[in-house]
Amino acid sequence: MTQAERRTRPPQAADKIQLPSDSRATSLFAPGDVPRRRGLIILLSLLGGFLLTVVWSAEFVDSTIGDNVANTLLGHDAKETPISGAVAGVIFAFVSGVAGTFTACNIAAFGALAPLTGTADSRMSRFLAPLRPLGWMAVGMIAISALYGAIVGLVGTAMPQFSTAPNVPGSLSPRSIQSMVVYGIIGLVMIYLGLAALKVVPDPFARISQRYPNAPLVFMGALIAGFLIGRPFPLFRQMFRDAAESGNPLYGAAAFTLQSIGNIVIMAIMFLLLSWFVGSRLQRWFAAKPSRLAATIAVAFIIAGAFMFLYWDVRLLARREIIPWYPVAPWV
Repeated sequence: MTQAERRTRPPQAADKIQLPSDSRATSLFAPGDVPRRRGLIILLSLLGGFLLTVVWSAEFVDSTIGDNVANTLLGHDAKETPISGAVAGVIFAFVSGVAGTFTACNIAAFGALAPLTGTADSRMSRFLAPLRPLGWMAVGMIAISALYGAIVGLVGTAMPQFSTAPNVPGSLSPRSIQSMVVYGIIGLVMIYLGLAALKVVPDPFARISQRYPNAPLVFMGALIAGFLIGRPFPLFRQMFRDAAESGNPLYGAAAFTLQSIGNIVIMAIMFLLLSWFVGSRLQRWFAAKPSRLAATIAVAFIIAGAFMFLYWDVRLLARREIIPWYPVAPWV
């Protein structure tokens, strides 16, 4: 074959350009098409998580919002009134969960699920479609919450979260250490999931999603339940101590499960309303440029993960005067 013939012959199958692996979805959180400027997305998302740690005031969220919500729903001072009996404990667990809805952890977790609101066609379908991912999330959340609650009912008085040791400058209380470990790990996991959505690292759900496509949602529910293991929210500690002192694993499992359910009720309602009102717009926006879906998921996960790791593993050290300084806003 002459050189001219080589230049003019039609392309054979072996000559065709192969689609990059980035165009193939491997799981719900790694939808396939990825944006071009991945490095910039990662950098800005990390910066966003850092800035959130600078302006976030846990005291305002826990006391101004959380305590007032709990006091209103219970009809008395939630912190000052002892929990009397299993029925009161169960009610307190649910109410304290609702009161703790607007923590940064919850907002971050549901932010990663926001793209799912744009995956249905009709308005009714858009309203009902999110019930399925919420249901699968509940599977993972209830399993971990019930298991941890049962453990608290059995051995809770010996666990770090039961400790009432004050936070002393220059040292960490057992509660703080547990929070640092739990939220630090969850934060790193979320950062990894964000990077996996951008195909920077392998998708951890690639294989299991082939057989169990809802596995990422179950895992997300387990992560949300994992917040209970490190949560320093005062009303939660009150519920924790009550369950630990009861010595009843069934009561502990029920209380922690209801606490988790209460913790996501408002966010779940907002998630459904988002689907109802803007689901079609999101659907068109993602369809116009498929890489936007991966970018949105990645941004939500990376911001959330960076916030949790920096807030609980770096800023906390500065608050305990173990490291010299961490920037915070004047109102914090």
